[in-house]
Amino acid sequence: MKEEDLKLLKTVGIFNDSYPPIMDGVALAVQNYAHWIHKKDIPVCVVTPKAPNYTDNVPYPVYRYPSLPVVIRKPYRLGLPDIDLSLKEKLEKISFGIIHAHCPFSAGVLARRITKERKIPFVATFHSKFKDDFERAVRSEHIANLMVKEVIRFFEKADEVWIPQAAVEDTIREYGFKGKVEVVDNGSDFSLNEAIAPLKAAAREKLHVAHGELMFLFVGQHIWEKNTRLILETLAEIKNLPFCMFFIGTGYAAAEMKALSEEFGLEDKVTFEGMITDREQLKQYYLAADLFLFPSLYDNAPLVIREAGALETPAIMVKDSTAAEIIQDGFNGFLIENTVSSFAGKIKELIAQPQKITTAGINASQTIARSWENVMDEVLDRYVQLIKRKYK
Repeated sequence: MKEEDLKLLKTVGIFNDSYPPIMDGVALAVQNYAHWIHKKDIPVCVVTPKAPNYTDNVPYPVYRYPSLPVVIRKPYRLGLPDIDLSLKEKLEKISFGIIHAHCPFSAGVLARRITKERKIPFVATFHSKFKDDFERAVRSEHIANLMVKEVIRFFEKADEVWIPQAAVEDTIREYGFKGKVEVVDNGSDFSLNEAIAPLKAAAREKLHVAHGELMFLFVGQHIWEKNTRLILETLAEIKNLPFCMFFIGTGYAAAEMKALSEEFGLEDKVTFEGMITDREQLKQYYLAADLFLFPSLYDNAPLVIREAGALETPAIMVKDSTAAEIIQDGFNGFLIENTVSSFAGKIKELIAQPQKITTAGINASQTIARSWENVMDEVLDRYVQLIKRKYK
């Protein structure tokens, strides 16, 4: 890209309500956007709610504003940017060329306000199935529908709406959005330029995975919406087979999931590791795992599938779910019906034919894993073209 084109970006603003130490797929995407834009010597900043007892340690500015805990969705925060006058002063001094919001809530609303005032391009990415969250929070489909309408009004104000994979269009259309959408992939920061077999063997030894034992892995929010109950019920069905299972993450259902695991007699096979924010430590679990169990019907385009695939760990997902769009059954992952019998049957089949796992892992690394650096080249080009098209 020409240097004069990159200068059009001035400072890129990345706005989102979740950001480390709160770790979910969107927070990780925001973190990688900022990291790689900075690595390409383009000014960038992140604007996000404050997190208690946390200090940012990154080479680009992170502007935090006051927040309150969301009691029913720990560890998420309710941002309150309008009460922070010092934030307004700091942002007024920044020469933004474009702003990209990754959520429609406090950070997104602030992003939209700034772009409107300054007449600069506004990009918004639709990441999540918001309606599912709303219905659980308010226990009213009518109120949840009204909240979804507000979300769609937000996206209707963007110059461009991005989605992280094509199947997500079905969700945003279902919510009522009628405008154009652009598919812009998420990436993975787990890329390898060396033989993977020795790394997998070392990771399994480090995690004390026994020889001849299959290791299963789940990384993500511990919430029932991600179909975590189906995982536990399936493991109970096959508990006499040689496997171990690691759950990594946190969420409102974590304690209930652990209790259910104990109720099913899985204490010796299932380990709950809690949140792991160290990427190198997390990488060891991805490397050691044989299969990534992710039957979620809630997710749109989960980064964890790409992360696992990058390290040749294929996923088992529910057929026709939005998240499973990138999976070809038996080629770069495995698809099941949303039932215990189908899930258990697939695992039994793969335990009997482990070469299928190996082959799918290799294909996953070649077909669904794209580096964040590569993604960011596309993102920056899209930013520049939008600025030229609308505002130059």
